Amino acid sequence: MKPLLLLIALTGILASSIHAADIAGKWRAEFETQVGVQKYLFTLQRDGEKLTGKAASEVGDRKREVELKEVKLTGDTVSFVEDFDFQGSLIRIRYTGKVGAGEIAFTREVGEFAKEEFRAARVEPGNTAPTSANKVQAPAPQEPRIPRGREITLGPDDKPAFDDPPAGITTKRDGIPHGRLEMIEYDSKTVGTKRRMQVYTPPGYSADRKYPVLYLLHGIGGDETEWQRFATPDQLLDNLIADGKAVPMIIVMPNGRAQKDDSPGPNPMATAPAFAVFERDLLEDVIPAIQSRYSTDTNRTARALAGLSMGGGQTLNFGLTHLDSFAWIGGFSSAPNTKPPSLLIPDPAAAKARIRLLWISCGNKDGLIGISQGMHAYLKEKGVPHVWHVDGNGHDATHWRNNLWLFTQRIFK
Repeated sequence: MKPLLLLIALTGILASSIHAADIAGKWRAEFETQVGVQKYLFTLQRDGEKLTGKAASEVGDRKREVELKEVKLTGDTVSFVEDFDFQGSLIRIRYTGKVGAGEIAFTREVGEFAKEEFRAARVEPGNTAPTSANKVQAPAPQEPRIPRGREITLGPDDKPAFDDPPAGITTKRDGIPHGRLEMIEYDSKTVGTKRRMQVYTPPGYSADRKYPVLYLLHGIGGDETEWQRFATPDQLLDNLIADGKAVPMIIVMPNGRAQKDDSPGPNPMATAPAFAVFERDLLEDVIPAIQSRYSTDTNRTARALAGLSMGGGQTLNFGLTHLDSFAWIGGFSSAPNTKPPSLLIPDPAAAKARIRLLWISCGNKDGLIGISQGMHAYLKEKGVPHVWHVDGNGHDATHWRNNLWLFTQRIFK
């Protein structure tokens, strides 16, 4: 019996050594994220029983090298951490990979903000560039911000709740009244500087009337101008109001990246922590600034919050946890910054009593659909009324524009 146990133990040791030997070397990956193509070269080394590593990465025209931390190999699973310092904020990027024949299937978690899956292929000695033998096949070009390479599984509920809008919903029409679009500044105590936001006031705006307000949030690579570039909300609302389909409202498009340099920069994903900080900026600085400058109805039933992608996640995170401030909530293809539904709605009965409209949408070609599917499933299980609208688009401007058109017709009524 003892010889058999010894043989088993030796086999395990040998297997572990083989795995460690197999993992040493260079591994190349090229994969899509919300901010575009990420290119990595991982170098893993073995010194006795100790594993170390480094990574060289390239995003657009920005390159960096970093030492990998906590490199471990357990059976055929390798894991390590890449630390990224952005303006004093440490973002931990965790990798877990399954080692196979000539490749590693990785899961990459960027803090609590994003999760990607990709494969790294072994680079043979002397081969410094990817070839058909060692390069992971990149998907065909699509919309620049579509997360690709994720499996999409559709269920029976994943279908359109409404028809697509007709053509020309954002066409500027002659012969109808037009609202006003302006860029304003406000003092942000949260950030400690003046910040900008774009504001639409409806046709015939008058200080003698109190208007409801929609706060509209952008995505990870955008800013206060993104919605105007993607959807021209001023023309879209002018047309809906002229047709009697939408209530005259003010639309506020702030910059949801609450930091002094609030531009996306060369690596927008690195600014993700500032999107969480924006919760305070929105509630304590943006809304008071709008209420002091414009004639607004300050009741919660006259305030809506909606957003796309990262802004969709902000909308669900902030709106659902501040139902004393928002009654109308719309998350369009919400991103991985979205918190678990059970944390956002711990008391379904209370939420059901306060929410006037909860809108969850995503395209059936969107690699992030699982986030919205999870929200829908939880709401359905808990009996919280909501709209679940799955159209035929991807993670793209058409989906966001169409859902803004649908959503704005159903709020403040």
